[in-house]
Amino acid sequence: MALLNDNDIQARLDELEGWSREGDSLKREFKFDDFQGSVDFVNRITPPAEEMNHHPDIAISWNKVELTLSTHSEGGLTESDFELAKRIDSLA
Repeated sequence: MALLNDNDIQARLDELEGWSREGDSLKREFKFDDFQGSVDFVNRITPPAEEMNHHPDIAISWNKVELTLSTHSEGGLTESDFELAKRIDSLA
């Protein structure tokens, strides 16, 4: 999968709510009522990540989940990162 250029990244990022670019990654923090809500969310995003064979870096706090998306094998952002971000947003 080809890396996206800066213009393509910005255009796709404009279509997402709450995501930001940090270097060669996309990041977003999701907030929940408690730890169980955070864990339940992670469990919901596991199937699409597995289906796509594209796995986010996940940091779980008591009521927060921070996700980082990047295509490590390509060294940056690809269409897969934005597709997974959209799928994750639909499950939040």
